[in-house]
Amino acid sequence: MNAIHFFRKSTMKVPSRVLSLRNASFLGFARSFNPSVFERKLCCKKKDFLLNFNQVTQSHHAYPFRFLCFQRIVNDTQKLRCLPSSSFVQSRAVSGPYDVSTEARVASTVRGLSTRGNDIHVTPLVVGGNVAVAEGENNVKKNGVSAKSEVEKEAWRLLKDAVVTYCGSPVGTVAANNPGDKQPLNYDQVFIRDFVPSALAFLLRGEGEIVENFLLHTLQLQSWEKTVDCYSPGQGLMPASFKVRTVPLEDNKFEEVLDPDFGESAIGRVAPVDSGLWWIILLRAYGKITGDYSLQERVDVQTGIRLILNLCLADGFDMFPSLLVTDGSCMIDRRMGIHGHPLEIQALFCSALRCSREILTATGSSKNLVSAINNRLSALSFHVREYCWVDMKKVNEIYRYKTEEYSMDATNKFNIYPEQIPSWLMDWIPEKGGYLLGNLQPAHMDFRFFTLGNLWSIVSSLGTPKQNEAILNLIEAKWDDIAGHMPFKICYPALENEEWRIITGSDPKNTPWSYHNGGSWPTLLWQFTLACIKMGRLELAQKAVSLAEKRLSIDRWPEYYDTRRGKFIGKQSRLYQTWTIAGFLTSKMMVENPQMASLLYWEEDYELLDICVCALNKSGRKNCSRGAAKSQILV
Repeated sequence: MNAIHFFRKSTMKVPSRVLSLRNASFLGFARSFNPSVFERKLCCKKKDFLLNFNQVTQSHHAYPFRFLCFQRIVNDTQKLRCLPSSSFVQSRAVSGPYDVSTEARVASTVRGLSTRGNDIHVTPLVVGGNVAVAEGENNVKKNGVSAKSEVEKEAWRLLKDAVVTYCGSPVGTVAANNPGDKQPLNYDQVFIRDFVPSALAFLLRGEGEIVENFLLHTLQLQSWEKTVDCYSPGQGLMPASFKVRTVPLEDNKFEEVLDPDFGESAIGRVAPVDSGLWWIILLRAYGKITGDYSLQERVDVQTGIRLILNLCLADGFDMFPSLLVTDGSCMIDRRMGIHGHPLEIQALFCSALRCSREILTATGSSKNLVSAINNRLSALSFHVREYCWVDMKKVNEIYRYKTEEYSMDATNKFNIYPEQIPSWLMDWIPEKGGYLLGNLQPAHMDFRFFTLGNLWSIVSSLGTPKQNEAILNLIEAKWDDIAGHMPFKICYPALENEEWRIITGSDPKNTPWSYHNGGSWPTLLWQFTLACIKMGRLELAQKAVSLAEKRLSIDRWPEYYDTRRGKFIGKQSRLYQTWTIAGFLTSKMMVENPQMASLLYWEEDYELLDICVCALNKSGRKNCSRGAAKSQILV
């Protein structure tokens, strides 16, 4: 038998639970070798994972692959997933408006592929060993990033205790790791969103193995689970979370399996929109910090990126360039009136698009996709900067809006009624500050200040440099409201009284100034630190980190805080919350080494401003992203 090396670098075990046929094309066979039927035998042993392919019938050059069913074990029951008798490569190809397919890239991308005779042996895909972090790890060590204070030492110990292993290798961290919690619910799972600050903490420390494993394993869980009532999610959807389960086999043997959750078990049964966006952002961060770009060049990883983009860039009935989502589909995962176009998703969408443009390999099939990304980025940037920005000048403009305007030249394009301006806003917004609206829809402006969306708009350069500076000015001017005793309010102000009852459905967890309804979330600290470093406001980040450091350890690292100023630990707040711990550590390291933070944010893209989407037609539109955006650039 001859060895076939599918990838130049591959460090992931691939158990039967993970290797579904729907995702199997990452093996990437060349078209010149097409056996009609294979039987795949999978086993997971310690640190080696073998894939033994036994040819069942004679190979046929002119026909695509056909495979027998794979066995998949879930919760002590056996289910079969079969691949239709179509091309093996097509099982992982991207179908959509941008003509993206992996088939054309298999022969050129998969290195060292050779076939001879009827027997094939696949070299083990092993998880383990040290990630070659090149310059990234050395830079961290040279600059002396280490746990110095007792609080930091405790945080690192807790973070490592939260690590989840799969087949003997680390694959993520649980959401919370409180040994006294008798009802962990889904807090004992690995969430894609929650793991990001943990991943950054490990990367900045020079430990990249867990991040690489996480990226590859979650990729193989991508979009093949059922959701509600046998409805399948769109191809490319990433799970919200996964759990490592141990299931019994015959002869008193056991097997570890990965069990993903796409929202079918979540409160409200809502699929996660932001998981795929965070996954792409983390993939870029891994390459930037470690200097290892071979991971993002893999065929399966490139295909995963395209699947996510195809899902997000699909045309619909919505004419906004922003991404349309349902309520509860992001960090604010309960009913809070954010359905439509919440700012958080738009900022993450912008980041994921910019990441993808950097990461996508230059092939003929990617040209249309890159063009679609550029057009969407241009339109999205213009839309958010022009219509979602609020400062004293804009509030005055809205206050004098005329309604029911019907024309291409209408000033009040979304038919916003001036009566929507809340009374609290008039005296709250500072003269030299501003922020981006939480949501914009026809006849509706959500004037609440959403912290994550505004901070990530700074990080991704979704806002202009002037707007980014004004957001930090507002946070500084309204420090008691947004930071208080524990940074940072997830949104301000809270919904109260009748508004709370109508919008949240009388949600007992989202009572005013608690949880997602104006609660204080320490995990937002790392996004704030990153935004401050980008804008040259390091002292502001240091103030927030110092404030959190005084209380987090004493309060046992809670998930969130309650009350208007964040004085009390949340009523239902989980203790030893992992992303609270990781957010603090990541912030601490970035404050000590701001140059490392520069790898994680994006500067203004001046070339993007030259892409005039509005000029593509002659319908009489006067505004375009070029003129409007350039007029606000700081030089």
